[in-house]
Amino acid sequence: MKTIQGFPVSAVALAVLLGLGGCSGMSTTDRNTAIGAGAGAVGGAVLTGGSALGTVGGAAVGGVIGHEWERITR
Repeated sequence: MKTIQGFPVSAVALAVLLGLGGCSGMSTTDRNTAIGAGAGAVGGAVLTGGSALGTVGGAAVGGVIGHEWERITR
């Protein structure tokens, strides 16, 4: 029974590791864009109660802010 319960945790851990490995060749701007899109998607989902439109809109706005982050912080 414990094997079945541990499978989802292992699958998520594997997905995270593979996802992080895929970011190794990204430029700083690409990495900031991805981080901004992820944070924006979470923020949009929270603010709109899980609405798909809010999640996509938040990801778009966060991606733009992440892309421009170096220019903003100079």
